[in-house]
Amino acid sequence: MHSSGAELLTDELADLLSFAAGSRRAEGGFGYLDADGSVLADRPRETYVTARMTHVFALAAMLGRPGAGELAAHGVRALTGPFRDAEHAGWVASLGPADGEVDGTKAAYVHAFVVLAAATAATAGMTGGARLLAEALAVWDARFWDDAAGMAVEEWDAGWSTCSDYRGINANMHGVEAMLAAADALEVPGVGPLPGPSSGQLRARVARVLERVVHGWAREADWRLPEHFDASWTALPEYNADRPSDPFRPYGVTVGHQLEWSRLALHAGAALGADAPAWLLADARDLYGAAVQRGWRADGHDGFVYTLDWSDRPVVATRMHWVLAEAIGAAAVLSAVTGDPAYERDEQRWDRHATARFRDAARGSWHHELTPEGAVGTTTWIGKPDAYHVAQALLMPRIPVRGSVAAGVRAALAGEPG
Repeated sequence: MHSSGAELLTDELADLLSFAAGSRRAEGGFGYLDADGSVLADRPRETYVTARMTHVFALAAMLGRPGAGELAAHGVRALTGPFRDAEHAGWVASLGPADGEVDGTKAAYVHAFVVLAAATAATAGMTGGARLLAEALAVWDARFWDDAAGMAVEEWDAGWSTCSDYRGINANMHGVEAMLAAADALEVPGVGPLPGPSSGQLRARVARVLERVVHGWAREADWRLPEHFDASWTALPEYNADRPSDPFRPYGVTVGHQLEWSRLALHAGAALGADAPAWLLADARDLYGAAVQRGWRADGHDGFVYTLDWSDRPVVATRMHWVLAEAIGAAAVLSAVTGDPAYERDEQRWDRHATARFRDAARGSWHHELTPEGAVGTTTWIGKPDAYHVAQALLMPRIPVRGSVAAGVRAALAGEPG
């Protein structure tokens, strides 16, 4: 494993960070970038984008990237300032684009990324990171975590008076990522302990979610994970059949999420150590294998399709950059955990495909969406708002497997073995 920031900060990651730095907004947070790296001023500043960028720049600060610390601090200030709902607590969904325009919806997806950003900022030693983490965990614990279900609820109105009847896998997936990152951060000297759930309690919650989602629903459905549920956690297999390309709640089986869940199961296994159940590794391998077998070239063209129906037929064949990034990350982590050379070959294969199709070398980023034939598309995603998936995909093959990417970077810098 590499043990210096210079070795982890590859040329491609440095170029990506330069591109992403253009998203900084003077009024707070980070904006939505178009394909050329210019902020789209007519789009709102979305809290999840600001949180993701804060997470990425905090990782970059840990690697010694010049200017990254200031960008991460800018993100922390935004998340403790304009994006925070001072009246009701929690974080709004978005601000603007017009002055005073606020979407005050309280979404689990957004709050999971605030927890992640805070955990990484705290791990990186950013001023205000630990305080932000304490507040974000308190809101997650009080408003989103449903201990009876062992899952997170999805969404509240602005004043926390009405909780949506919808329950979703996507928000819970990022909740797992966030809880793993928070648990790791709480064990960093100078960060924890903080009021609220301990590292052990957070990891126990992660295990409950994974047991229900991966070892339960996914395994029982022959590795075709249902994504959408009602308030009693009854699956809704036809949800959004009329809006199949939805960016957050697509219809059917979402190939990239299965890859992501596979990887998160392995991170959880690393975090749980001797307490990790044996099924975590077995299920991660099976879930990854099904996603690759059914999702790669499902329509006869190279690449992973976005979604499949319940008979493994492509529904939305668009190629999303984040799906390929998650394939790289999952293969890298599986390779590290198992030592099976097949996963290293997969990682190299997905990386070659990224070079052939997704990498925009002229601008230092990846195209976010392609047609099955490889042309740039805009059906679901306009521009390049997200550095998060690619940054993590570039780091994961180079760091030890820990509960979180930040803990993996920290371990690599300390020279810890994989």
